[in-house]
Amino acid sequence: MASRKPFLLRIDPALWAELEAWAQDELRSDNGQIEYVLKQAVLRRKRSANPAGGKASQAGAPASDPEMPG
Repeated sequence: MASRKPFLLRIDPALWAELEAWAQDELRSDNGQIEYVLKQAVLRRKRSANPAGGKASQAGAPASDPEMPG
């Protein structure tokens, strides 16, 4: 297994509760869910930087994702 970088994360308690519930729904640990969400965000960012049509996405505009709470 690859080594992982430990770090301290300060997070709003309400957001933590949402992430914790989401992790339970998807049978992941809290840490695993956070890592999953971050990986998905990085992949979306890479795709938006190189869209098939060659058109750049709006800087700072969040991508809509039906799986993200909001």
